[in-house]
Amino acid sequence: MDEKLEHRFPCDSCGADMRFAPQQGQLECDHCGSTDVLEGSGHHFSPIREQDFSDALKGQLDASETEQTNVLACTNCGAQVTFESAVHAAECPFCATPVVTGTGTHRRIKPKGLLPFALDEREAKAAMNDWLGQLWFAPNSLQAYARKGRKMEGIYVPYWTFDAATKSTYRGQRGRYYSTTKTVRVNGKSQTRQVRKIRWSAVRGRVARAFDDVLVLASTSLPKRFTDALEPWDLSSLEPYRPAFLAGFRAEAYTVPLEQGFDEARQIMDRVIERDVKFDIGGDAQKITALDTQVSDVTFKHILLPVWLAAYKYRGQTYRFVVNARTGRVQGERPWSAWKITLALLVGALLAGVSGYFYALSEGLI
Repeated sequence: MDEKLEHRFPCDSCGADMRFAPQQGQLECDHCGSTDVLEGSGHHFSPIREQDFSDALKGQLDASETEQTNVLACTNCGAQVTFESAVHAAECPFCATPVVTGTGTHRRIKPKGLLPFALDEREAKAAMNDWLGQLWFAPNSLQAYARKGRKMEGIYVPYWTFDAATKSTYRGQRGRYYSTTKTVRVNGKSQTRQVRKIRWSAVRGRVARAFDDVLVLASTSLPKRFTDALEPWDLSSLEPYRPAFLAGFRAEAYTVPLEQGFDEARQIMDRVIERDVKFDIGGDAQKITALDTQVSDVTFKHILLPVWLAAYKYRGQTYRFVVNARTGRVQGERPWSAWKITLALLVGALLAGVSGYFYALSEGLI
């Protein structure tokens, strides 16, 4: 039977939609004040089971591992956000572009785990305002506009995680430094100097590593420099996926296919393996001439990580601010204020001139 990602949880008392409250870790009704505790939250009431990568590529996942969702697709930035079937028009939370729904339903791999929101919107706005206050070269009008109280969107961003066992064989060279004495003539006089050289010797060996939860962004709607800068994520605190955690929030659908995600994970693994090999070679310097890695026991999870997002249309352009909803770390885009930059240059030139004047005065040059 097809499953649909449902974010709505009606209140038993009044029927209004409840929302997940990060601070309390429970569902709350803003209409009548009723609450519903999420039993087991924070205690890993059931393990998060990894999924077989090979089975997924062959389309052999069990039907219970997939779900059918309604997706809102933005024609401007390409973001795909899941939404309730009653929604027919909305504004893209990633770029503030008005979009109309109608992309139909999509069958996707179901999330296995998530990190629940730990910061509420008020705390996210405070973190964003603190960050804006440090951007001296941003226009004051943008800072004022962003602080006027525009609502921030709580969004779960999709990621893949990969586990794998690797065994690598390598050939290379180990370098050892040594010094020799060289005689040179300086101003007609002989002088000796120490010259450092390197002696190379051939080596070969094997290294092995088990990778756990290699994290790969499964979306292209946010710049990767933003999402990378929001790390680290406390993946040890992942909760098994339950729709109740999404009540009152949105969830972005993944747009990076599983196989493409693993290609990126392999690049991350390869960089780690290369460091392992150089450590194994030892010496003062290392060269890797051949490296062959066998990968086995590959498993994966589709997980959701929480961010607070604000997208602003300012003078015809979109600017985005993203807050890690677990740690409060902020990243974002901003324009540069021409008059502030000009003022800074003028002040810098003035200070340099004053400094030069007093230096010349102290040296008796004027």
